[in-house]
Amino acid sequence: MKTFIPVLFSLLLAGCASTPEPEPEYDRPLPAGNSALVRIYPGDLIPSPGTAYQQRNEDLIAAIDQSLLWFMAPSTEQFFPFEDICTHDQAQASLIAFRELLLSGLSPTEFTRELWRKFEMYRSVGWNGQGTVLFTGYYAPEFRASRVQAPGFDHPLYRRPPDLVTDPDTGRPLGRKTASGALARYPTRREIEEGNLLAGTELVWLEDEFATYIVQVNGSAKLTLTDKTVIYVGYDGKTDREYKGLGTMAVEEGLIAPENLNLPALTEAWRRNPALVRKLMYGNESYVFFTEYDGSNWPAGSLGVQVTPQATLATDKKIYPRGGVVLVHTTLASTTRGSPEFLRFMLYQDTGGAIRAPGRADIFMGVGPAAETLAGGQYAEGALYYYILKPELVPQYLEGR
Repeated sequence: MKTFIPVLFSLLLAGCASTPEPEPEYDRPLPAGNSALVRIYPGDLIPSPGTAYQQRNEDLIAAIDQSLLWFMAPSTEQFFPFEDICTHDQAQASLIAFRELLLSGLSPTEFTRELWRKFEMYRSVGWNGQGTVLFTGYYAPEFRASRVQAPGFDHPLYRRPPDLVTDPDTGRPLGRKTASGALARYPTRREIEEGNLLAGTELVWLEDEFATYIVQVNGSAKLTLTDKTVIYVGYDGKTDREYKGLGTMAVEEGLIAPENLNLPALTEAWRRNPALVRKLMYGNESYVFFTEYDGSNWPAGSLGVQVTPQATLATDKKIYPRGGVVLVHTTLASTTRGSPEFLRFMLYQDTGGAIRAPGRADIFMGVGPAAETLAGGQYAEGALYYYILKPELVPQYLEGR
């Protein structure tokens, strides 16, 4: 139901380097006609799948089950075949086979051997064609809110306006339907807020203007109302205007040094200079709308299924096959000293406003303040791999389904 606009910590988006060398272009779009995935083979130098296998846990199995739930919907067939890499049946069978392999009780060596026997492996080309991917983090926020404007609750999240037009198949925003029936571009963030253009369509009111921006970037939130009732709001569309990450603009403005860029730094910048940060927020012309839902699958990603901490990955849905198993190799933000190696199997179940290139991926860190800290500190290069079941093995895993 949402496009969880995985916060990706898209707030933090800033492709930045502190050395005199040219800055990495993590947001470099994939050239037209190119594939984001390249086939690799057992002889290629890759991180150990057996090591990742040893890190398997119940959360990984739960995440696979969420992807399998998504594949049960007939509407998912529209996203396949994906290039010449996989069909819908092949992608679905890949999850079933991988799940069985995880639960097989094999040794790491045996697991690796079976993995290569049953699966084709692909590596992301990354931003530079050499496989370098920037891994940031996002989380599901929790805030206080009111159903009506009240003292201390002056900053609204808005319902989807009736004149917003999106593609019925892809959800891509097309613009605003005018009184004549023609399509026009939607007003910018500044025009919406300064002109109070959406008055009367408020869903809830939050305490803090910066909090509403964080929820917009995340695409969903858990809200505790003034009467202690808990509700959940999720993504219900966005305007056709361009997204630009607040972190990118804060670095360009000289407000935050590249090496210090994270959500706490952005929050502190807002406290120090709200007028300047508000100006930067207006530089992100895209605007997100919300609806209330029952929260049974909260937090949900762009696939509409529940996302799982450190088992759900957000990537660019236009250039990677949805719902599948990936292997992530990077370093992870930590609440203790150091940056531990992170080599885990994950599921591609989400996307984000700033995750629009093969050089970007976003790790879901969880819910609440601790997850916020991890997400804010996550900024590390690494590599991303996809596993697809060999086509000749598909029938044995889908028989009877």
